[in-house]
Amino acid sequence: MPYDMTYTPAAGHHWLTPLYDLGVAALTREHRWRSELVLQLNPVPGDVIVDVGCGTGSLLERLGKAAPSAELIGIDPDPAVLARARKKIAITGLSVELHIGFARQAAELLEGRRPTKIVSSLVFHQVPMEEKVTALAAMYAALRAGGEIHIADYGLQRTRLMRTLFRGVIQNLDGLSNTEPNARGVLPDLMHAAGFRNVEETLAIPTVSGSISLYRGIRR
Repeated sequence: MPYDMTYTPAAGHHWLTPLYDLGVAALTREHRWRSELVLQLNPVPGDVIVDVGCGTGSLLERLGKAAPSAELIGIDPDPAVLARARKKIAITGLSVELHIGFARQAAELLEGRRPTKIVSSLVFHQVPMEEKVTALAAMYAALRAGGEIHIADYGLQRTRLMRTLFRGVIQNLDGLSNTEPNARGVLPDLMHAAGFRNVEETLAIPTVSGSISLYRGIRR
């Protein structure tokens, strides 16, 4: 099967998908980094926010509660997690548009709409370097001028402990080749190369599965 038809499932393996939300809560200090990410995004009325790799919709749910009048769109290639996202969002009564697709298809799926903000969490460490580059280029192209990108993902593993935990948990689940560039801190350089300005790592949160970093940048 060609790569453009494949993806790494949310929990690393399809059979683990039903356990994904539980695993994220247990292994990533989810409440801490999601709360910080929502604060960083600062959703306001009139925002058009796209969650690339939205998974089961946990972040979209939080964003909808923080800014009920913002337009929310989720993109993910995995039909199984999108089905879970639909159920989760239906319970909340929020209005969220969901699409099956890859990050590199963001502009195509948005059909000319220009989001004010694009967010992605726990996605980039799972994809090959070529896809990291292509995804960031697509996000840059999709954003309106002055639009913001926000990323929460495993970043530079600065200490021996974080590096050991990351190797023992995340690299065992998601493999070495895709995850290693993140562990070496490649994301800010890739964001710069895609054209984003004012790129910065705003926070690094130690967890039992390695350090999760928050990043942001602005479309020129």
